[in-house]
Amino acid sequence: MHSRSRQRKKSKAGSIQVKVSNNRLQLVFSFGGKRHYLSLGVADTPFNRKQAQDRAFEIQKDIEYGQFDPGNLEKYKIGSSLITDEPVTSIASIPTVLTIWKGYFESKRRQLKPKTVEKYENFTRLFSKLGEIPIEDAMQVKASLEEITTVDRVRDALTYLNAATQWACKRKIITSTPYVGMAGEMPKPRYITDPQPNAFSQEEMEKVLEAFRSDQRSGMNYQHYAPFVEFLFRVGCRPSEAIGLSWGNISTDCGTIHFTGSLVQVGNQRVRSEGSKNNRTRLISASHATQVLLFKIRPKKPAADLLVFPSINGDSINYRNFRRRAWISIVDPIKPNTTPYSCRDTFITLQLLKGVPTGVIAQWCDTSVAMIEHHYLDKLKIAQLRPVD
Repeated sequence: MHSRSRQRKKSKAGSIQVKVSNNRLQLVFSFGGKRHYLSLGVADTPFNRKQAQDRAFEIQKDIEYGQFDPGNLEKYKIGSSLITDEPVTSIASIPTVLTIWKGYFESKRRQLKPKTVEKYENFTRLFSKLGEIPIEDAMQVKASLEEITTVDRVRDALTYLNAATQWACKRKIITSTPYVGMAGEMPKPRYITDPQPNAFSQEEMEKVLEAFRSDQRSGMNYQHYAPFVEFLFRVGCRPSEAIGLSWGNISTDCGTIHFTGSLVQVGNQRVRSEGSKNNRTRLISASHATQVLLFKIRPKKPAADLLVFPSINGDSINYRNFRRRAWISIVDPIKPNTTPYSCRDTFITLQLLKGVPTGVIAQWCDTSVAMIEHHYLDKLKIAQLRPVD
């Protein structure tokens, strides 16, 4: 409702634009609540452009006075110059945001990991709320998104719409990509402009591990998850990678670990995703402490597909439930406002403090040297380093 009324307001002076498509002039404007274009069928020359501008003023005047008839376009033709090899295209609707997004989504679906498919489906639901707004009306799209969701979500949506319009433009479904740079112009949250990894100190890490090992509360206690948490601290992998790790990924001497995928939460299901977040597998050597840990929990003859860190009931760990229940109960009294991902921050930071080269850490953790240097050389490291005399 509000979007249509805004589109009607755009049919005022100056809203008809002269554009070029395949070296042919066309008029682009809004009328009747929709975005339209009228191809004039003439080449982009100074003379023809002047005539196209005259036709734009004529159409504008007719719209203003209620005399525009989309069924009668003869009066707007540019004389004999319309007699060309290319037929004149009559007014046609420009695709909506949802139409382009669905086409883009389906073209990529087979390449996407399950967690990314879930994210794209969430965008589909968001874009369905925009109604019939044309994809090329970028400012109206942004304004409507800002009315129905958060700033962070709008920024993400504009980023993905930019990719979708690039895709559509290459396939000549639309003629422009108006979302270029729009997301970058929006205010950025602190976690982007001033990232601060939330690492534990060595002492805090030991306190967390001891708290899990010694949890004796009646009813539900979380001792069972102590090996899982220790593994996160000592290896620096993503929690989903540890959750999906099976004994077939670990050598018989527990000296090497092969990360080949992860278990991720998609809706109410846990889905196996092959490869890492960056679509890579990696083989790493375990530290002595990690070997001791794995030997301690390894069954005598584990099946290759048996999970290394199952939940209490023998199923895979539900990350959301673990974070909301076990992690908050045990860790918050020691250091509030952390998540299991803070174990990864801790591993990287402590390895930096011990002098391990950033390139090696990047290989262990499936990240980049630039990412480590930009995000992980945090206050904990700076506070403990001293200038060389």
